Amino acid sequence: MARLLGASALACVFMYAVPGSAFAQQVPSLADRVPSDAQMLLEADTLVYDNDKQTVTAVGGVQIEYGGNRLVAQRVIYDRNTSRVVATGGVELLNSDGTKIYSDHIDITDDFADGFVNALRLETVDKTYFSAESGERRGGMLTTFNNGVYTACEPCEDKPDRAPIWQIKAKKIIWNGQTKTVRFEQSRFEFFGFPLAFLPAFEIADPTVKRKSGFLSPSIAHNSKLGYSVAVPYYLALAPTYDLTLTGRGYTKQGFLGEAEWRQRFNNGQYSLKMAGIHQLNPDEFKANRVNSGPAGDPNEFRGMIGTKGRFEINPRWAFGWDVMLQTDKNFSNTYGINGFTGTQTSQVYLTGLNDRNYFDLRMMKFQVQEDVFDSSPNARNPKQPWVLPSFDYAYIPDQPVAGGQLSIDMNARFLRRDNLDAFNYLGSTERRRGTPLIRGIEGTSQRVTAETEWKRNFITDGGLIITPLLAFQAEGGGADMSADSVAAINQMATDLGVSSDVRSSWFRYMATAGLELRWPVLFSATSSSHIIEPMVQVFARPNEQYVGGLGLPNEDAQSFVFDASTLFERDKFSGYDRMEGGSRANVGFRYSGTYDNGWSTNALFGQSYALGGQNSFASPDLVNVGAYSGLETDTSDFVALAGFASPIGLSGSLSGRFDEQTFEMRRTEVKLGYSDPSLSLTGKYAFIQAQPLYGFSEDRHEVTGTAALRLHENWRVFGSATYDIEHEIPVRSRLGFAYDDECFTYLMAVSRSEKQNNDVETKVSFNITFRTLGDFGSGTVNSLAP
Repeated sequence: MARLLGASALACVFMYAVPGSAFAQQVPSLADRVPSDAQMLLEADTLVYDNDKQTVTAVGGVQIEYGGNRLVAQRVIYDRNTSRVVATGGVELLNSDGTKIYSDHIDITDDFADGFVNALRLETVDKTYFSAESGERRGGMLTTFNNGVYTACEPCEDKPDRAPIWQIKAKKIIWNGQTKTVRFEQSRFEFFGFPLAFLPAFEIADPTVKRKSGFLSPSIAHNSKLGYSVAVPYYLALAPTYDLTLTGRGYTKQGFLGEAEWRQRFNNGQYSLKMAGIHQLNPDEFKANRVNSGPAGDPNEFRGMIGTKGRFEINPRWAFGWDVMLQTDKNFSNTYGINGFTGTQTSQVYLTGLNDRNYFDLRMMKFQVQEDVFDSSPNARNPKQPWVLPSFDYAYIPDQPVAGGQLSIDMNARFLRRDNLDAFNYLGSTERRRGTPLIRGIEGTSQRVTAETEWKRNFITDGGLIITPLLAFQAEGGGADMSADSVAAINQMATDLGVSSDVRSSWFRYMATAGLELRWPVLFSATSSSHIIEPMVQVFARPNEQYVGGLGLPNEDAQSFVFDASTLFERDKFSGYDRMEGGSRANVGFRYSGTYDNGWSTNALFGQSYALGGQNSFASPDLVNVGAYSGLETDTSDFVALAGFASPIGLSGSLSGRFDEQTFEMRRTEVKLGYSDPSLSLTGKYAFIQAQPLYGFSEDRHEVTGTAALRLHENWRVFGSATYDIEHEIPVRSRLGFAYDDECFTYLMAVSRSEKQNNDVETKVSFNITFRTLGDFGSGTVNSLAP
């Protein structure tokens, strides 16, 4: 006999207990998700009890919640005898893990563990989608989709029936929640609705799984010396905190390359260990450097490497880490493209500390330039790279003012050992470049300890003049144990330059500076803009740089130097500690900035530097001629200038240069223009550097570089870059590519070309395809330009 309750009621709530122990016995794997005392909440417009059939029927706006699961339908029938729930009419089932199931008919158990669904569509919390003619769930863990479709692409809102970018159709899709896998049987892969591949059976990781053992997507590549290659990686998720990746790559010309990478993570850091090796089938593919005589091919049949990286946070202030690579020869990792170990490498072990404005850094380093295997020319760089054992930096700034000003203390120490003399062209050779000799590094050992302190304080007058007195003191002690070849090279260089040779095994020097800086920022306001002009003068009184004018002290860390608007007002313009700027000097110029109501802004700087007394450090050569052509080697320096603008429409530009102090002839200049908006990005740069014979550049250098990126559509973009050597009419580098990306699919392809003055041309084609949740496929990472 049936009983009807509240047919016209707005809502009726019925709660009843579900036997938790029985539920736990039936589905042990889900027992932890749903409490044993969980209750079911049912809400509907109408409830009908049939005591004869032991059924409860809910009609109209039915909502059922149980243990975090939620069922919505127009009609639900609960059979107490079979403990099953049958829902019809716009059924939506939301599981506790976020998975959504849509259907017109669902037949499930009252604990939501088992069931059968017709014409279903399933959406996971990670935005992956399943659909099928029917589906069946067993044990709360195993879901089978019959004649199913899987994709990670969101359906089109305007055209929901349109095929997604990619999808997998299969006769049967089995989603195993216990093994965290999705298996496809009798499947085909479709791209934009067109079938591309037919696969009898394959398996992927559950879309919710971040780490799972199995094969990763393969990659392909081509190299003229290695041939075509295919790499197949296998990933082992051994534990939540460590894993292992094994990769086998077969080369048509060189055989099989094996690679293994171990990674482990801890609460305070992580480390990795990578090993790779190959027994080359055809070493003769690696031809000898044509500049030198030598064997016809690579004598190393076996080549390999081992590399490790790690970093650990000892506490919030201190960190310890390393990055070390060892290999059988100087170019193995670069030749075979071992990820993370290509190009010039710096093997190092370090300890760093950072607290507020205080800094500590201690590290040991070895520089490794991965050159051609047979590059044994005098200009080969790798054998001449030093060991740095160690390098030390310390900076300290007290929290409290000292005598009303800011005090800073810096220390630097380094110990170098080099096994080969790094001399360039020092006997007048012209095999690659022309010029006077340079000695970039001595053979032997050298060490140095430098300490520097600076105090400065700002005073502001009633008229707005900012007066900054400055006191600084730097002291250095060092020594060197040079080989006979190094001493001979220094003597030869001194003879060529017509200066004295002053080779020293030890030294001590200092530099004291008393300085005064005056700045007077003046604000001018107009109807729609404001401008600040700031005249600026710096005067530094100091003695001559010691041991200057003669060659003898190594210069390892102050070899690069550019005098321009950005360095005009630097107290010491050298880039490192091995040189100290000496002699009294004045820096004079002005700075300007302007802002406009329409969003535009402008800036400029112009100035000059004057050697007031003593010996000009930039006119005194050292082992690398660092001051030559700097514009500071004369008592009155070249002019330096900079002007730039920025706009609210994405347009910006700058012009900077250095000009002869008498003729205003251009010595060095750089012009930049850029434009950027959501769909287009353009940059252009022109650079000019006057001839510098002492550095091996006997001709002026003109170079133009341009980059562009255009978004043709919401998902399509093209990008490219090019560098052209105007002087030699050589397209030095060029690159062109295009890309497609959306929420489920990414494709990038780029073609790059580089050309040297010796007519060597290298062309590379790289691509990368990514199907979300399926993996990557390609020849490697392709970097593109924004947007």
